[in-house]
Amino acid sequence: MRIIETKVYTIEEHPNDELCFDWIRDNWHDLNQHSVDEFIESLKALQKQIGGNLDYSIGQFSCRGEYIRLHGYDRDWLMDLPDDSELTGICYDYDIIRSLKNYGNFEYALDALHLDSEYVYSDEGLTELCLSNGYEFNEEGELIN
Repeated sequence: MRIIETKVYTIEEHPNDELCFDWIRDNWHDLNQHSVDEFIESLKALQKQIGGNLDYSIGQFSCRGEYIRLHGYDRDWLMDLPDDSELTGICYDYDIIRSLKNYGNFEYALDALHLDSEYVYSDEGLTELCLSNGYEFNEEGELIN
């Protein structure tokens, strides 16, 4: 039998928090996936309201293959829909309605989603995540389970 002692740090105590941030970014690729799922729920709810055929491929961050297509929807119904309509109760409802009404596409709404993801993976966002969940790290910056 042997005993191994390991120094354990919170994100605020760690001598090199960048090691911790790098570990998280390299190992947790779905930190903001819940926002993507909520965004998709809002898209589907809008499509139920105004009709049409919805097709999409979106992710946490912008990429070349990303798209949202909504064809054959009732434009009059869309224009009568207040910007602050509650489709799902999720924050993306407003962005999705406003984006399609004002710009004829979903780029504005996608920008909001991508900005949210950028924050989640920023140093500030990761610090907030670590503090709120009580995560601890070893000296190499790896999460301690």
